[in-house]
Amino acid sequence: MLLVDDQELVRSGLRRILRRKDGFHVVAECADGDEVPIAVADHSPDVVVMDLRMKRVDGIEATRALQARDQTPPVLVLTTFDDDELLSGSLRAGAAGFVLKDSPAENLMRAVRTVAEGGACLDPAVTGRVLSTYRKAAFPSGGGTGTPDLLTARERDVLALIGRGRTNAEIATDLGISEVTVKSHIGHIFVKLDLRDRAAAIVYAFDHAIVTPGSLGS
Repeated sequence: MLLVDDQELVRSGLRRILRRKDGFHVVAECADGDEVPIAVADHSPDVVVMDLRMKRVDGIEATRALQARDQTPPVLVLTTFDDDELLSGSLRAGAAGFVLKDSPAENLMRAVRTVAEGGACLDPAVTGRVLSTYRKAAFPSGGGTGTPDLLTARERDVLALIGRGRTNAEIATDLGISEVTVKSHIGHIFVKLDLRDRAAAIVYAFDHAIVTPGSLGS
């Protein structure tokens, strides 16, 4: 895991929460967004925990820069800023989720694990507003073009679990199917509903009442 925050005190606090004995390993730290690409290349972290506000290069721009690279790790945004535009901007830049810094330690730990395993995790405290802002910017025509009735019952189950932040492995366990089958269902969902990624799938699930903000990550 790579920690990115311009405050040493914050990084120290994160290290105390994300401990090796709980399955976490901090391989490197960055004090600004412009340090991230080199740190990722040198240390190959499986997840980047990224602050939004930094002096030289902010978290959105640093996330966007990572998405231009091959085999980039997922990014979890961690911020004190309850700002819909900033948080939705992080999703548009390619972040896999966000958690507010005043969230309980358990929520942060779960979010890091979920994102590292390929899932998406959005802080329920601001999810509804942020998804609305994200939808307007990313899907000005109103979102995915397909309707939920295009999905099979199993595909709808998979979409609901994506919306709750489940990883492919967790979806497979929950539904009693293989990860290969889960990936196949996800591919069909994305094609049928014209969705580009998991964040877009969460937006769609939220907009069509397949999942509600309070159930994300639960």
